[in-house]
Amino acid sequence: MEKSNFVDQIRIFARSGHGGAGIKHFRRDKLTALGGPDGGDGGRGGHIILRGNRNLWTLLHMRYYKNVLAEDGQRGSDNNSTGRDGEDIIIDVPLGTVVRDEETGEQEIEILEDGQQIIWLPGGKGGLGNTHFKTPTNQAPEHAQPGLPGQEGWKVFELKVLADVGLVGFPNAGKSTLLSVMTAAKPKIANYAFTTLTPNLGIVAYRDDKSFCIADLPGIIEGAAEGKGLGHRFLRHIERNSILLFLIPADSKDHREEYEILVNELEEYNPELLDKNFIIAISKTDMLDEELIQAIKKELPEDVPHLFISSATNYNIQQLKDMLWAALNEE
Repeated sequence: MEKSNFVDQIRIFARSGHGGAGIKHFRRDKLTALGGPDGGDGGRGGHIILRGNRNLWTLLHMRYYKNVLAEDGQRGSDNNSTGRDGEDIIIDVPLGTVVRDEETGEQEIEILEDGQQIIWLPGGKGGLGNTHFKTPTNQAPEHAQPGLPGQEGWKVFELKVLADVGLVGFPNAGKSTLLSVMTAAKPKIANYAFTTLTPNLGIVAYRDDKSFCIADLPGIIEGAAEGKGLGHRFLRHIERNSILLFLIPADSKDHREEYEILVNELEEYNPELLDKNFIIAISKTDMLDEELIQAIKKELPEDVPHLFISSATNYNIQQLKDMLWAALNEE
């Protein structure tokens, strides 16, 4: 298998900074032998902040963040001086990044907008110096607070590709070829299953300088919802597509059954995916005559728009763009 620069999942250990300790101190100088408390507060521990960056398309750079340890806050000092806060760490991530706690599986954060900054793991609060504990009955408090610890744990970063249209189909359905015809993308194309091992994104140039994004996703197989084949790695990427374009080759043995298998896998993985707009494209139509086209039409579900296309001859490719654009811009 060729090594890919597309990384859509990575595991790291992260810890925000511990808060600095407040101190116990009493003012002493040449004019004051027994002054009051003047212990300063500890500084805040460093935050770990995630920031959305639309120029990133992969989590590849996260390989250099295996251990993310933010700086601890400094302890307070005398004369009521607060310790310096720990330096924050800012990590740029691609749009569509989700972070989960490895142990609980709970989603902690989601980045969807360019420039969006979220404090993911806040640093620990600095402790209070003994100045804060002075009372009328206790003029010389001997107590100061330690800083609070930061947050830590093993975390899993997942990338869910942000595209307007997701290409859904069995391996070798012609998705990569269609992407190469509709966009300037150059995915690997070959006549065997699972040519596409990672998502390929392309921008479709439309009329009047308009455009939309389409993703060629790894082929789905029956049982993908249970993790067979590329399984969840594929299904995760279609959650945010506005439209799912089902690509079914003309030489399929049963077009209706192939469509129903694909829909069933989506439902098994996440029933909410059935609320998206579906469009069916029958690919490799250059292999068909009019009689076969009419026969296939009778197999297709009546409530789902469909179109017969050929990437080899560009048959109906512009009409497919029109159909996708209209669906994307429905009120």
